[in-house]
Amino acid sequence: MATDTTDMTTNCNVVVLISGSGTNLQALIDKTQSGDLPITISAVISNRPDAYGLERTKQAGIQAETLDHKAFDSRESFDQALMQLIDGFNPNLVVLAGFMRILTPEFTNHYLGRMLNIHPSLLPKYQGLHTHQRALDAGDERHGVTVHFVTAELDGGPNAIQAAVPVLADDDADSLSARVQVQEHIIYPLAVQWFAEGRLSMADGKTLLDGEPLPPSGHLIDTTQ
Repeated sequence: MATDTTDMTTNCNVVVLISGSGTNLQALIDKTQSGDLPITISAVISNRPDAYGLERTKQAGIQAETLDHKAFDSRESFDQALMQLIDGFNPNLVVLAGFMRILTPEFTNHYLGRMLNIHPSLLPKYQGLHTHQRALDAGDERHGVTVHFVTAELDGGPNAIQAAVPVLADDDADSLSARVQVQEHIIYPLAVQWFAEGRLSMADGKTLLDGEPLPPSGHLIDTTQ
């Protein structure tokens, strides 16, 4: 599905979905406020009323919305209400920034080609949770983070950017997570910037950068070298 990028360079309207502390949200806010990221974050929506990311949102003067998934009797009814709320802001791009919900195919298809997610592993490795410990348990020498377009497959859409970090001999899950998070805050704003500039898109199940298909890893930033 091609995305209409007309005039998005100066007016890429973004809605961000969160569930927690919102560190990646803060990275996007900081880059936007500094003028380095050509987007407008029109709203931040959380499925958890106590998410600290909502406080970050209010401090930045951005509209904060809560849609508590516990108030709905099914995943489908929640996703329908969430789509209605998001579409009220008419976004060019939906950004999942620690949004801890498995999304229905109807939802993902509605935003196909205009929804990004960040996942703390080098996808397709370690889809799902506890990625840092799983990388340690497997004895991996490198780990990292992936920004990808969202499809109906959990953590399975085509990759846009990956950043790889070395796994050190004395790492535990917390120290490895901290090093990965540094890269998260670099590559997520970069992916959003490329989308806003009309450079990054999804077509026929593949990610394109400047009109050229990217490899399965996406654009790779390798700090292990």
